[in-house]
Parts: sequence; C-alpha cells; structure tokens
Amino acid sequence: MLVDWLSLGSIYALLAVGFVIIFKSTQVLNFAHGALAALGAFLVASMATILQIPGRWMGSAPVWLKWTSSALVALAAAALIGLILERLFIRPMLGEGLFSVAIVTLGLDIVIRTVSNDFMGTNPRPLGFPGGTASLDLGWVVIPWNVVVSVIVTLVAVVLIATFFLSRTGVAMRATAFDQEAARAQGINVGRIFSLAWAIGSVMAAVAGIFLSVFPRRSTGVDTATAFLAFAAFPAIILGGLDSIVGAVVGGYAIGLAQAAVTEFLSNNPSFAFLGSGFGGVVPYVLMLLVLLIKPYGLFGTEEIRRV
Repeated sequence: MLVDWLSLGSIYALLAVGFVIIFKSTQVLNFAHGALAALGAFLVASMATILQIPGRWMGSAPVWLKWTSSALVALAAAALIGLILERLFIRPMLGEGLFSVAIVTLGLDIVIRTVSNDFMGTNPRPLGFPGGTASLDLGWVVIPWNVVVSVIVTLVAVVLIATFFLSRTGVAMRATAFDQEAARAQGINVGRIFSLAWAIGSVMAAVAGIFLSVFPRRSTGVDTATAFLAFAAFPAIILGGLDSIVGAVVGGYAIGLAQAAVTEFLSNNPSFAFLGSGFGGVVPYVLMLLVLLIKPYGLFGTEEIRRV
C-alpha cells in the first residue's frame, strides 16, 4: 500500500500543482490538463526512444544522462506548447466568463488528445525510463526506484515553486491572481504572467505524465488512455482548493492514500468483492464530495465572500 500511495500521491500532487498554478494566475479552469500530461509523456517517449535527441550526439555518456537530457528537451517543448496555447486560445478570451473559457479548454482537450492519439497510434509508446523495474530494498519494504524519483521530483518541484513565488516575478504572478486590473495599473505585464503560468503548468503536467506512464503505474508506456488517467487527479485539486499550492500537494497525497488504502482493503477482503475491482478508483470522487459538503472551497482554498 505504501508504494501505491507514494506513486499515486506524487502523480496527483504534480498534476494538481500544475492545474492550481494556471487557475491561481489566470482564473482559468484548464480541462485540457490531462491531455497536456499525456502529450508531455509522448514527447519524452519520442525524444528519448525514437528521435534520441540529444542522446545520439552524446557519444558514450551514461544512459541516465542521455535520458534526462531528452526529458529536459521534451519538457521545454511542453512549456512552448503551453505558451502557444495560451497566446492563441486563452489570451483572446480575457474578460469573458469563466464558463466560456472553460469550454475553450474542453475544446483544447479534444484537439490535443486527437492529435496526440493520431501520432501515437494504437500501440503504447515506452518512455525508456532508465530505472526500469529496479527497486530500492529497505528491508521492511521494497520501493521501485521510479517511485523514489517521483517523490523526490515532487518535493523539489514544490520547493522550487514556493521559492519562485517569493521572487519578483512570483510576486507579480500573485498580484495578478489577486486583481488583474490593479496589477496592470501597477505596470505588471499581465499577458506575460499568463503565458508563464501556462508554461509552468504544462511542464508540471508533463512531469506527472512521465511518472504516470512508467513502472509501477504502467509498464507499457504512454497510450491513448493516459489523458483520462491523468484527469483522475481532479478530486485532489478540488479537495485541496483550486487556488492553493499547499492544498494541491496535500490533496494529491490524501487522495492517493485513500485510493491505495481502499484498493488494498478490497484485495484482502473477498467478502467485499461485490463492490467491484475498480471501486478504488471511485473513492477519490466520494472523498471529494464529502469534503465539499463541509468545505465548499476545499481544505485550503480561499473562500469567496459575496455581498447580496
């Protein structure tokens, strides 16, 4: 159960953080986030195993270094795609209603998934992750190296983002999130902040897509179902709060723990087999609904006060 919790929790936390960064900075509910995760994983698979860029020019460098270089190139491409999507489809929607912009992101989700699926085809694309199926044996538990790396990457990403929000650009992003008009009046380039938020969010989605497509979550690689699996992180986003980075991490690991615990319980108690083998995947949504009944804005979300 520990392995499942750490694996699922890290993936959900990374996805939730990327989603929250976009919403916190632009007030856009990005329903294309799952598609961006699958696209990012596909880019890594292409760069690392098919095109071998830049590994083919690195000679006898270690395999892990070649793979990491390819992954960084793919993440840079994911950031560029996020910039382009924001500039072409989100920027023109400034000032429009939240529902209208959300529908645009739904359209982007369909387009990205369709294009990605056409390139991927019907066969899964392995990412060639250098860790493979190797594990770290601690004596009392055996943890796949991929899970260890995913936890470390999640923690590093959260620390870097927290540090970034203390910088000048990060403060400008927080100001834009609080009041776009006031931020513009203070000389902040709101458009650039929007582009940066989408770039960071796309990179976070791509990183989550990588760990979603490797052992132990999936040994076959990225395929046409990856986008739907990534969208399962939505309960973690709602649970933690749409505008809270801390909530995204807490919500991710909380949802991962709940799903892993229930799945483990059902596998060890045949008397509950009537619930079905996939009931563990329903638990995150049940937990989300229960929390929303008590705290409609999530555990760490900012409550909106309206005058009537």
